[in-house]
Amino acid sequence: MNDPLPLHAHQPAPEVTEPPTPWLEEMPPRQIVAELDRYIVGQEAAKRAVAIAIRNRWRRAQTPEEIRDEITPHNIILIGPTGVGKTEVARRLARLAGAPFVKVEASKFTEVGYVGRDAESMVRDLVDAAINMVRTEREDEVYPQAEARAEERLLDLLLPPLTEVPQPEVTPGKEPAPTLFVVSSSGEAKQETPPGRAESQQRSREKLRKLLADGKLDDRDVEIEVSQQNFPMLEFMQPPQGMEGTDINFSEVLQDMMPRRKKRRNVKLPEARRILVDEELKKLVDMDDVVNESLDRVENHGIIFIDEIDKIAGDRAQGSGPDVSREGVQRDLLPVVEGSTVQTRYGYVRTDHILFIAAGAFHVSKPSDLIPELQGRFPIRVELTPLTEQDFIRIMTEPENALTKQYQALVAAEGVELEFTPDCIAEVARLAFMANDRMENIGARRLHTVMSTLMEDLLFELPNYPSKKVIFDGAAVRERLSRIVNDDDLRRYIL
Repeated sequence: MNDPLPLHAHQPAPEVTEPPTPWLEEMPPRQIVAELDRYIVGQEAAKRAVAIAIRNRWRRAQTPEEIRDEITPHNIILIGPTGVGKTEVARRLARLAGAPFVKVEASKFTEVGYVGRDAESMVRDLVDAAINMVRTEREDEVYPQAEARAEERLLDLLLPPLTEVPQPEVTPGKEPAPTLFVVSSSGEAKQETPPGRAESQQRSREKLRKLLADGKLDDRDVEIEVSQQNFPMLEFMQPPQGMEGTDINFSEVLQDMMPRRKKRRNVKLPEARRILVDEELKKLVDMDDVVNESLDRVENHGIIFIDEIDKIAGDRAQGSGPDVSREGVQRDLLPVVEGSTVQTRYGYVRTDHILFIAAGAFHVSKPSDLIPELQGRFPIRVELTPLTEQDFIRIMTEPENALTKQYQALVAAEGVELEFTPDCIAEVARLAFMANDRMENIGARRLHTVMSTLMEDLLFELPNYPSKKVIFDGAAVRERLSRIVNDDDLRRYIL
């Protein structure tokens, strides 16, 4: 006879909590490439180079301290025509990385003395991104505590706590009720609330708490006191364009000096809860700790993606014209890339170990047109290959954010099911590749123009569309786009 099962065998298995998602730097290079493969088709060389550079940040953190400062990041230049995935690599890294990340356009910077952005402003942008990232992490940690505090404050608004006991009325011919006093050890006498009233108050408070949790009080208005965030007159004290280098934020200084204005507002309960939770989060999060952690992340884990770097490269043989300013921008970028100390409103930041990834099409210029010092700071060069017709088919089907999936989601919002057949996708890819071949090659962006032209009539008529299922096949694509494809002028202006 079998032994009976132990009692604990009938108990449900404990819930298994999923481990937190690791930082991008903590992933092995193969896994980083796999994450990028979910959104970017092809360009294996670029993915490998980026994965190695990012993993090296983690490897550097594990090295002995005496050699850690000597290991500098190997900056990368991504070279390739527009629309092949250079900027998409940056966007996906920003989503995946737990490290501070910022993308800047090199063409926005101008030589010192001209109206435009200061080259050091990219580091200040990176610090701001790090502050927002770390503050969000800290707020997520204390959010349950802030919610609990905000709920108690809401209950105080709905049912004000007992303050003092009203004096009982004396009825003629009747003895007044005895007043309860408690004498402390120091001899101080304090009037106390009768026990029955305090218990009744607590029961009412718990009932309100349950109604609040069930959302049955969401239509009720409450009056709360909020502090005004902005002073209109301080908006005129913002630094003008090109003067971002100033580190003192005068509006913040004056707001700290001036008394906080309070005003009372009547709002619905959900809005009041949001305002009170925000106030409690500000009290619970230590901003000094946030700033210290952010500056450390920027210096040791920061990533700056400089796009359109080919726009500041020119023929150095020319001695006049706009190329002089381009070379000036390169010389302004050079100290930031090679390692310097930048002053920000939160403190000084060293850029020696920030990873810089640059990208450019280099149609007119070439990487050797950059000044030699800047070339030397980007030792790794990766050339991205132009997209083929087969790549277009993969782009429309494989990534998680594929165009076909985006249009299916848009159409489903109006209750219509949309289906693209394989020959439809092949025909769209063929037309996009042909348009790129006969006109300017804008890469995968051509798929957007072809698909938007194909879907225009359907999206316009969708609210009153008779059918609840729409199927696009190759014949439908040829029928809708044949006139445009065969007319050179129409193709040039529409596709």
